This record gives sequence, C-alpha cells and structure tokens, in this order.
Amino acid sequence: MIQTIFKGSKKYGYWILFLLAIIGVAFICYMMQWREGLLITGMNRDVSWGFYIAQFTYLVGIAASGVMVVLPCYLHNYKAFARITVFGEFLAIAAVLMCLMFIFVDLGKPMRMLNVLFYPTPHSILFWDMIVLNGYLLLNILIGWNVLSAERKGVHYPDWVKVLIYISIPWAFSIHTVTAFIYAGLPGRPYWLTAIMAARFLASAFCSGPALLVILCLIIRKVTNFDPGKEQIRTLGGIIAYAMILNVFFFFLELFTAFYSHIPEHMKPIIYLFKGLNGHGRLVPWMWTAAIFAFISLLLLIIPQTRRKEDTLLIACISVIIATWIDKGLGLIIGGFNPNPFGRITDYWPTKPEVMITLGVYAFGFLVLTLLYKMAVSVKEEVGA
Repeated sequence: MIQTIFKGSKKYGYWILFLLAIIGVAFICYMMQWREGLLITGMNRDVSWGFYIAQFTYLVGIAASGVMVVLPCYLHNYKAFARITVFGEFLAIAAVLMCLMFIFVDLGKPMRMLNVLFYPTPHSILFWDMIVLNGYLLLNILIGWNVLSAERKGVHYPDWVKVLIYISIPWAFSIHTVTAFIYAGLPGRPYWLTAIMAARFLASAFCSGPALLVILCLIIRKVTNFDPGKEQIRTLGGIIAYAMILNVFFFFLELFTAFYSHIPEHMKPIIYLFKGLNGHGRLVPWMWTAAIFAFISLLLLIIPQTRRKEDTLLIACISVIIATWIDKGLGLIIGGFNPNPFGRITDYWPTKPEVMITLGVYAFGFLVLTLLYKMAVSVKEEVGA
C-alpha cells in the first residue's frame, strides 16, 4: 500500500513540494530558536505557555474527535461510517504527531522530553498526558493500517483489531480530558479553574474535528474518484450541530458563574478577552470574531435545510473551525495568564519566527495527512474498481 503515495497527478506533486517548502523555511526558523533559545518567541516570565501550547491544545481535540466516526461505526454498527472511518483515524494520527511536535518545539532543549521517561512522576498530569497521547497514536496506527489492509484484500480485519478499536474509544475521550486537567488543576489561574473544563474541551473537539473531516471529505470527492458519501457527510453535520450547541452552552455557563457571583478573579480574564482591561485589548477583535463565527455556524447548523445542503454545511464547518481555533488557539492560553495572580497584565503575541515554526508543524501534519489519505483513497478506488 505504501507505494501508492509515490504516484499521483502533477497537482499532487506540487502540493507535496509546497508543504516541503514551508517545512524547510520553518526548519531554518527553528534552527534560529535552537541557537537563540525561546527568546525569539513572544513568551515571557508571566506568559510561559504561548502559541505552541495553544496549538497543541487545539490539535488534541482534533485527534480526539476521531472517536465520533469510530464509535457509531463499531459500537453502534452504523455501517455508513465504515466508508470514512479510516479517514477519521488517519486524521487522528496526523493531529497527534503535530501535538507531539508542538511540545518538542516549545521546549528550550528538546532532550528534556526524555525526562518524562527517565524520571517518571505518576502524580503529574503531564506524565499521564504523555501516556495517553502516545498510546492513542499507536492505537490509531495499528487500527488504521490493519483495517485498510484487510479492506484491500477483501477480508475481515483480525479479531484482535476489534479489541484495540474498543480500547481506542474511551482512550479518545481520555486524551482531551487529561489535557483539560493540566489547566483545570492550576489554582492560581481562575480562567482555567473550572470543573467543566474537560467538558468544554470535549464539546469543542467533537464539533471542530468532524467539521474538519467534512471539509476533507468534500476535498476528497472533488480531487479523486472516491465519494465519501452524502449520508456520511449529512450525519457528521448533525454531530457537529449538537456538539457546537453544547460548546456554546458550556461557555455561557462560565459567563453566568463568573458574572453572577461577581468574583473579580473569574470576571477579569473574560473582560480582558472581550472588552479589554487597563488599556490592554489586543485580543478583543479576535474574540468577537470567534463569537460572530460561532453564531453563524449555529445558525447554519440548527436550521435543517442549511445543514443538509452541502454548500451551506461547508460554510458552517469553516465557521466552526475559525471560532474554536480562536477560542482555544489564542484566547484560552493568553486569557488564562492575564491578569496574573498579582493583578498585572502582560501582553503576549507570537513573533514571526514563532508563527513560521507553527506553520511548519502544520505543514508537516498536512504532509502526513496527505500521504495517509492518498494511500487510503488509492485502496478504496482499487476495491471499488
């Protein structure tokens, strides 16, 4: 099956070269960071997690969302999803690899990653985050490869693969839950100190991940001879609608708790993000942009006619991704650090090298995703023929 990734049209080749070019430029920027240290980023003493960890947090949700096609297909015997399940699993593989790379570039000395193995600390949430992420990556590689290989041979996958599939379902929930615990377990950060942080993470994951999968399925239909199916895309649209409603509802719960109680420590981060505080308001237009796109997505997803029409569903999915990315890829991290425990606000904004390295990691992830999808589509086209 691997040989199929080396065959393709000129557009396929140009796309690969484009991604490799971005990776090359990003690698040069990373060499600059290796030499100068994290000084070239916008991070500082007060904002010690920045753009890298924000992307890590967002992509863990994308990885976890693979369960939204695995669970209906294997646990509830929804056969329609069997056509696209491998695409959800391969999306999870690419997302977890990007997560690990963002941790890698966030560390001043990447060798420090080995400390988690050399000096295991089971009482640390970071230790368990390493366990669940790497375990989920391995599960999806084994499941995706064996299911696709069996489909190519026209046989049923081995029984031991089904055991791994059942294990992967709760494991998918665990990776974003454990990531949420990293934030919710910090008592000095009121914006993160909430019992529903894990629920918010899962809700945003289960709308943004399937939204990205819908977009990818529509792209696959356009550039290949394989059709993921209209029923599959319509069902994913329903999943996205319910998850996005929950995502917005959970955020309103946070607003009620903060402003009805009038606890300043819980109110100020939200005011900082949506109104600005003490003259600091760089994130205000971004957060209101997220709110507008969230409203647009809800409007298009709740109305059955617009949700079932693929053109408007595509707009809704793009809106979901923009809204959730701004919320988790910018607001969550920066809002959690501001104001600090002493009430001081420290502005943070990613630098050009920081953004370029981030784009390089995304390019690497899309390169892996492209190769995996090329292999999957080739097999499905071969089987269909």
